[in-house]
Amino acid sequence: MEFITAPPGLARIPAETGLFVGRTSELDLVEAAVTSSGRAVVVAVHGLGGVGKTTLTARFAHLHATRYTPVWWIPADSPTALDTGLADLATGLTPQSAALPLEQRTELGLRWLATHDQWLLILDNLPTPGHAAPLLDRVRTGTIVITSRHSGGWRGIETIRLDVLPPDKAVELLTRLVRADWADANLDGAEQLCGELGWLPLAIEQAGAYIAQTRIAPHAYLGLLQQYPAQMFTATAEGGDAQRTMARVWHLTLDKLTDTPLAGQLLRQLAWYAPDNIPRHLLPTGSAEPHLLHALGRLAAYSMITLNAETISVHRVVQAVSRTPDPDDPHRQPADIDHARETATAALTEALSEVDPGRPAHWPKFTVVMPHAQALLDQTADATDDETRCDLAGYLGCYLQEQGDNSAAITLLTRATRGRQRLNGPDHPGTLAWRVHLASAYTSAGDLTRSIPLFKAILTDCERVLGPDHPRTLASRSNLASAYTSAGDPARAIPLFEANLADCERLLGPDHPHTLVSRNNLAGAYESIGDLTRAITLHEAALANVERVFGAEHPITLASRNNLAYVYRSAGNLTRAIPLSKRALADCERILGPEHPDTLKSRNNLAHAYDSAGDLTQATPLFEANLADCERLLGPDHPSTLVARNNLAHAYNSAGDPARAIPLHKAALANAERVFGAEHPHTLSFRDHLAGAYRSAGDLTRAIPLYETALADRERVLGAEHPHTLVSRNNVAGAYESAGDLTRAIPLYEKNLADCERLLGPDHPSTLASRNNLAGAYESAGDLTRAIPLYEKNLADRERVLGQHPSTLASRDNLAGAYELVGNLTRAIPLREANLADRERVLGAEHPITLVFRDNLASAYESAGDLTRAIPLYEKNLANAERVLGPEHPSTATIRSNLEAAVAKQAR
Repeated sequence: MEFITAPPGLARIPAETGLFVGRTSELDLVEAAVTSSGRAVVVAVHGLGGVGKTTLTARFAHLHATRYTPVWWIPADSPTALDTGLADLATGLTPQSAALPLEQRTELGLRWLATHDQWLLILDNLPTPGHAAPLLDRVRTGTIVITSRHSGGWRGIETIRLDVLPPDKAVELLTRLVRADWADANLDGAEQLCGELGWLPLAIEQAGAYIAQTRIAPHAYLGLLQQYPAQMFTATAEGGDAQRTMARVWHLTLDKLTDTPLAGQLLRQLAWYAPDNIPRHLLPTGSAEPHLLHALGRLAAYSMITLNAETISVHRVVQAVSRTPDPDDPHRQPADIDHARETATAALTEALSEVDPGRPAHWPKFTVVMPHAQALLDQTADATDDETRCDLAGYLGCYLQEQGDNSAAITLLTRATRGRQRLNGPDHPGTLAWRVHLASAYTSAGDLTRSIPLFKAILTDCERVLGPDHPRTLASRSNLASAYTSAGDPARAIPLFEANLADCERLLGPDHPHTLVSRNNLAGAYESIGDLTRAITLHEAALANVERVFGAEHPITLASRNNLAYVYRSAGNLTRAIPLSKRALADCERILGPEHPDTLKSRNNLAHAYDSAGDLTQATPLFEANLADCERLLGPDHPSTLVARNNLAHAYNSAGDPARAIPLHKAALANAERVFGAEHPHTLSFRDHLAGAYRSAGDLTRAIPLYETALADRERVLGAEHPHTLVSRNNVAGAYESAGDLTRAIPLYEKNLADCERLLGPDHPSTLASRNNLAGAYESAGDLTRAIPLYEKNLADRERVLGQHPSTLASRDNLAGAYELVGNLTRAIPLREANLADRERVLGAEHPITLVFRDNLASAYESAGDLTRAIPLYEKNLANAERVLGPEHPSTATIRSNLEAAVAKQAR
């Protein structure tokens, strides 16, 4: 036998189907491996069952059939099959040996291989490397290519891992398979189907044959696969191999793992997660660690999973089959699959229950677990949810709400609420908790028509079930009041807040955390209606209490200090607001760290305080730093990031830099429309702000339509009487006024003032602003007989309500300007003098706004013919402007021109 030469052309290779697609690089790898040395070569191609190992190797054998003699293919899935293949080789070499017993022919085949070279032997579907050891120990010539699902143990053997097809090649394979039998097939949806099949050749071949035979479209096959998975995983076309289906191809592998029962259990649990990057901590901890590692190792060895140090991946079709029950398959018994789903649900729920969706430091844990929680929920019907799955949906919904994805949050929280109500009834604590979160999500989405009725119902149920004095009842009352505040309905919100504070003080005591929060909420409500005196008093009391109860560095104290600084800013008391905001920021950075959400909020508030003071040189860098930190820490689409982006754009606009403001405002609006939706309150506000930037840039052709759209949207979404709608109406009127269209501006201003007085009260900041704007429009129309009384009333009201607020100074300046227009300098000049003194005291002598007020006073002196007082003021102002703004600044040039004109007048 040793001296027998193989007959020319001796070969046994599976016939080519003509459907070999792609795999060029993999063929090159095999070619490189077998030609890497002149001695005997053994190459193992391994990968998941159905990935195309046999097809690839058969293609290689056909391409090189003339290079080797013989080329011999042996199905090697068992020792008997391997022995039979070698015996058949002996018969092919010497037909007369056919009468010999199997054992003798096997030995003849082995002996011939060991004594010859230039042959190619393919061992297809070898179970493990050990099954080839007897052959490899004796045969050290020729070329052997092995295919196997086993990925490890190939010591001394070149290995090539075969993965799924690239997407384009997968679609090409499906297309060629179908059109081979159905030439004019419509293959719309082919890419989606191949993606759902995970680009796995076996699954695509099974689908293609079925589609061609039944004459259905890919999307119809996908629908069948989703609706009838058990039948479709086993379905074959007429004449197809029932053993080469998605349901059967891994069955044999799992049969080999029956001595490791945990392997099957793990695979069934992994089937409920997303396919990739499954954290190991989601696996059952009840199994002894060595047993768990052994089971994972065996699954990885048979290419059923991909195992990394921290994560596991499973092919999506393996998952789909593994979670589809089949009473006839011992590996997919319905009870076992149900148990796996419950185990996976419990692991995910436990992982999410331990993290706080409001803390960015916990978000990485959410992002790791979230895709797997979503996958499990997507694969299960709402109607079958148990308590654990309801809570899983709820935890995931809370996280998505925090991330600004309110639509997805509402869907999940609705599922949690309905499931708990079905299981436990409407009054169960678990049901009430998820109802509260759902109502909160509606509020976050700006859908107050749903959140308010839900909060009202929750409060009614809490009062009925728990009693009016239960802590959860108090919290529900506060939630409803907050929703009314968001809806711009302080008339309903404030009595609820007042009642809640009184109840908290009575039931919990004045120093209980809930009492302190309730006091803060009431202060915020007073602030919203412009009652800053009561708001400040409550905030000051709240800060004193929390400092005494919790200490100066407790997070609640830090938040309270920040709130007080905010209300000082609202009241225009910047001498208190700015130092308190600076302390609040410094404390947050030191105690909570520079990346804590409360630190970001404090930085934003300090920036706003500087902005209110007109100090944009300090405000703008803070806004820029806050946006950068929000983008880095929270992500580009987080609600806080979107607000930070809008704030920075507003600061640029205030600084007279529309070239930077407008692109940023446009980006903020586009992101808000994508993240929140077109009708969310944030989106409506951002649209209004973009219009304002266009107006500042003098681009009224863009500003006016945008303002009009914002007003129409707010009237439709929020209602005609919502405070934000009143702001929009005022802005539209202002744009008309800027365009010189006073016939449209003045009636809008008049309507807005009447609405503000009726809805918000005569002393509300928005009412005062509206009155001032109407007076300005009358002045622009030359109707000073109506403008001056309005200016006078507005100044008196602002002095009484706001005190020395920047708005008060603006009113005094407006009235002084109106007096000047009618030639009443005896009234105008004292107002200008008072205004300049106040600006110098509050903002400093060199502040840009102070420069404007000094120039106005100098101009008034000049108009009165008092050049001896006008010229020194102009000179002082010019020196300050050149030093602060620079000699080339437009404002410096204006002041210089005014001085030159006054000097020339004096010379004459």
